[in-house]
Amino acid sequence: MELRDLAERVLFATTLEEKLQCPDTVTDEQPGAPLAAPAMPGRPQELIFKPAGAGEKSGFPGLHRLDDERERGRLLHFFANHELLATELMALVLLRFPDAPAAFRRGVLQTLRDEQEHTRWYLARMRACGITFGELPVSGYFWRAVSGMGSPMDYVAGLSLTFEQANLDFARHFARGFAAAGDADTAKLLDQIYRDEIGHVAYGLKWFRRWKQPGQSDWEAFCQQLKFPLSPQRAKGVSLNVKGRRAAGLDAEFIAELDVFAQSKGRTPSVFIFNPFSEGRIAQGRSFTPVKHQAQLARDLAALPMFLCRQDDVVLVEQRPAVEFLSALKQAGFPLPEFAERKNCSALAARKLGHLRPWAWGPDSVELFAPLFGSLTGEVRTAEASFNSDIAKLYSKAWSAELLRAFLTDDGTGDAPVPAASSRRVAGGAHGAAASEREPRTAAGSRRHDVGALTLCSVEEVGTAVDTLPAALDAIAAIRARGHHRVVVKQAFGLAGHNALRLWEPQVAESQRRWMEKSLENGRPLVVEPWLERIADFSVQFEMSTGGLQLLGYTGLLTDTRGQFVANTAAPQHTRAVPSAVLECFRDHPGSPALLHRLFLKLATRLTAELKTVGYLGPIGVDAFVYRDAVGEARLKPVVEINPRYTMGRLTLELMKRTAPGTHGRFRLVNRASLRAASCEDFVAYSRLLCEADPLRLEGAPVPKIRAGTVCLNDPEQAQAVLAVFEVLPQPKSL
Repeated sequence: MELRDLAERVLFATTLEEKLQCPDTVTDEQPGAPLAAPAMPGRPQELIFKPAGAGEKSGFPGLHRLDDERERGRLLHFFANHELLATELMALVLLRFPDAPAAFRRGVLQTLRDEQEHTRWYLARMRACGITFGELPVSGYFWRAVSGMGSPMDYVAGLSLTFEQANLDFARHFARGFAAAGDADTAKLLDQIYRDEIGHVAYGLKWFRRWKQPGQSDWEAFCQQLKFPLSPQRAKGVSLNVKGRRAAGLDAEFIAELDVFAQSKGRTPSVFIFNPFSEGRIAQGRSFTPVKHQAQLARDLAALPMFLCRQDDVVLVEQRPAVEFLSALKQAGFPLPEFAERKNCSALAARKLGHLRPWAWGPDSVELFAPLFGSLTGEVRTAEASFNSDIAKLYSKAWSAELLRAFLTDDGTGDAPVPAASSRRVAGGAHGAAASEREPRTAAGSRRHDVGALTLCSVEEVGTAVDTLPAALDAIAAIRARGHHRVVVKQAFGLAGHNALRLWEPQVAESQRRWMEKSLENGRPLVVEPWLERIADFSVQFEMSTGGLQLLGYTGLLTDTRGQFVANTAAPQHTRAVPSAVLECFRDHPGSPALLHRLFLKLATRLTAELKTVGYLGPIGVDAFVYRDAVGEARLKPVVEINPRYTMGRLTLELMKRTAPGTHGRFRLVNRASLRAASCEDFVAYSRLLCEADPLRLEGAPVPKIRAGTVCLNDPEQAQAVLAVFEVLPQPKSL
């Protein structure tokens, strides 16, 4: 029989008997003209493909259901359809490329014979389980993904090195599952198919290497050859079978790259990016340029959104993290996203996307993501709605101060903590003032709290926004007249810990006046507030959605003397309890944990209304602290700053999802000063020191979680300015 005649019969026949027949002797003397791919192969009516998008894996039985014989039959039904599809695609490649090398065509014929036999094996085992081929819907995904091939190279990349390579994982995985369920016959069948698949992948790899461009690695050529929706993600299964791939001839680089590659196989991915300079752009417009150290820090931390997103989401970066680093994170239990180069962001518009999740919505992220707005399926976004002058106000420290002022004077406080009366003698001023010296405030601020309630800051301790130098000097004088000799002046818009002036001296120096004057002349309002003696800083993390504002949890917050971020901590009960350091401040107040939680739920109610008014959707972080007044009483300032963006506190909460129950976590940034203090030459040496002192320990199944140990969250090999570190301990004392 001529090979062309056989291929036509396999491709167009409408009975299984014809499709699965193959004579012993086949010649290839009349290959004929190239044949265009049909929309679908000929099939019996009951095996017609279900509509595209109907759910490729709908009803796919998992290992946990294999104790049921009929469920085993249903799984074999899926496998039989896959083998039949492979047979049909091999018939198609013979008809599409009659001029392909004779040796290549002979190899395809032999593989086709194997696939026919695999199909017959599955049919027999399926019938033994009480399932008839065709009684369940069948997918045509393989056909749609590969039948458009434009060359034999497309065929070996798409079928041999993608779907057949993935079966190196699936065949072994399900062989073990059937064996565990007591079905030794099917387990033996899958073992034989696994051995055949090693040969099929080796065959495809041989021709792939012959046809790829000289100088390209196998991995580079593979990624370049695949056309969306195919990606290397389709070339692997539940767990990567390295031994089988080595037996097929795949090299170590290819296997390592495949292990850490990620791309969605169906779920519409969301797109993330670390853009920490939005507030600079808001304050200074396009003229804003980060200083050298800030720019390097942003480069070092560019991949941090990988810990905010779900598996297969997309993270935009300038440079993809190294394979070895990603492999270590995967072994630590972190799912890996797809990494895409920032410069190629607009190319994502060709794909369906879920949501856009920049670190911050601002002029820079709107410009970057604008080409993607039309590709969104999980949300509706426009440039104007994503960022506008109303949303810009949310970044202002003046806006945060006004919201706190309104919150403190709200008559609906009920049993939540209430503001304290103001005092002329408070932290930063003369000490030892008697309680009798306190002056009651007017209106709502003068309410006395009920027994057991907590004391909040007074309205006078909230920052005052000014837009002229005389107003700034008046605000400073008024604060000092109330007993606060130490004053802080902040630019309303600015990066954390930057753009602030600390007035410790009795008189405002000329240089300080010039700093304020220059800021105001450049259109940057100032916020003037008293310096308070902080005892414990913390943050509250929220997420604003169309359904409202959700309180996600609390983290401890550590900053340096300039107010710049150092670390966040999280305890086992972080979703509903403020950090223990805060609770310790109010240990003499009965019911303080519940009171504090209710306070921030009440704050969320007020904040929800504000965010709905401007149409903001996304993450919100609120910084707060407890301070000590002049008579030693602990008071709470529930709003220091409101950050309408992701924060390191939110990142810490997401990292805690990868830890075992009952553990404590700390996220911190290690700079070069810390390296010197540890006598380490570079970040590589420091990371090695950390991991030797605190090795990673995982526990649990099927997804292990971190019980103890240290993980580096950016690549120490590439880090220049900062290393992000996450530490997990059973007890908080060392954190």
